[in-house]
Amino acid sequence: MEVEKMMIDLEKKHPGEVEYLQAVREVLDSIEEVYNESPQFESAGIIERLVEPDRILSFKVPWMDDHGKVHVNLGYRIQFNNAIGPYKGGLRFHPSVNLSILKFLGFEQIFKNSLTTLPMGGGKGGSDFDPKGKSNAEIMRFCQAFMLELWKIIGPETDVPAGDIGVGGREIGFMFGMYKKLTREHAGVLTGKGINWGGSLIRPEATGFGAVYFAQEMLKTKGTDFKGKIVAVSGFGNVAWGAITKVNQLGGKAVTISGPDGYVYDPDGISGEKIEYMLELRSSNQDIVKPYTYEFPNAQFVQGKRPWEVKCDIALPCATQNELGKEDAQILIKNGCICVAEGANMPSTPEAIEKFQESKVLFAPGKAVNAGGVATSGLEMSQNSMKLNWNADEVDLRLHQIMRNIHEACVKYGKGPDGYVNYVKGANVAGFLKVANAMLDQGVL
Repeated sequence: MEVEKMMIDLEKKHPGEVEYLQAVREVLDSIEEVYNESPQFESAGIIERLVEPDRILSFKVPWMDDHGKVHVNLGYRIQFNNAIGPYKGGLRFHPSVNLSILKFLGFEQIFKNSLTTLPMGGGKGGSDFDPKGKSNAEIMRFCQAFMLELWKIIGPETDVPAGDIGVGGREIGFMFGMYKKLTREHAGVLTGKGINWGGSLIRPEATGFGAVYFAQEMLKTKGTDFKGKIVAVSGFGNVAWGAITKVNQLGGKAVTISGPDGYVYDPDGISGEKIEYMLELRSSNQDIVKPYTYEFPNAQFVQGKRPWEVKCDIALPCATQNELGKEDAQILIKNGCICVAEGANMPSTPEAIEKFQESKVLFAPGKAVNAGGVATSGLEMSQNSMKLNWNADEVDLRLHQIMRNIHEACVKYGKGPDGYVNYVKGANVAGFLKVANAMLDQGVL
């Protein structure tokens, strides 16, 4: 495999799909050596088959607002690869949604799901619909219209969507209700369901919990932990909420959250009622964090910036793609940050990652760090299949063990002669090998 030739060909096929091409390049650079050591991968065209989705469904979603006006949004479902299990990946409702972003997310999901060791393939979907400022009735009508198309290609053994940005328990409920109506089946086809109708305990917090468990394993390699550490967190949704909650439990102090309007720095730490207030902010239909400082006056709001200028020991980017650039990385390194763990999907630019690795900062990518969310979705699928519910401690215990196992796989394939662990390489190689070998076993399809 020649990475440059492959990327030139892909860019010709998919011009302008920046996020997707960035994600593919990162994986190909990491696995090139392992791939070229196995001639059977080349002869079976594994990479050529892996970088293209099995299928893409795109559709219009007409819906009516509360004033009787009809709106039309675009809907998508990308079924990327099902070599090791049913397609699995979230649905994102956000104005920024486009084919490139969903293809990048779906491609990443293949390896993330593989790392969990659970039988789940990779997929992703969503719409450019914006839930912000919409009434419950408008969101219900949109979700029902969206499911009118989606239901035809999903199922508990085919494709199991979940939530993502803009899609929480409310949206999952509305979509599940329509799916149930259309199929006349009460099946575990969506994850992130309500606890009263097939959901799993700690699912909303799981991505953040898992990210902190993974970071804890990273810190152990340096003989330390979260106790007494200052932690900078971006975002203020479910991932940030879960991460900050777990950081507090492990003795650390989270001091930032962020939104599109800027970031909040709270030197006293974000804990107790402040974490509850984060949830209130998130549910207020305002995608901003500044009101936090009205409620807690000791905190400072910094407009239009991200929290990476705050002095910290650990950084957990939990917002969105490419939110941490080269200059941010340089500031974090200068300020003595020892660990960066990606709670979001691809939040660090390639230039930032290069800086962290050059400086031997502990750095791990989202496909490993934030796999706890989809892992707990997989645990929800298991509970649905067995028609039972585990308690919160059981789910948390299984999640913790899965994150330990992912960390071990990353170390196995990413540890260099000098002892430094390249978690990007380790995650990509470990995830790739399982999927590639399954594809070999199943023939050319």
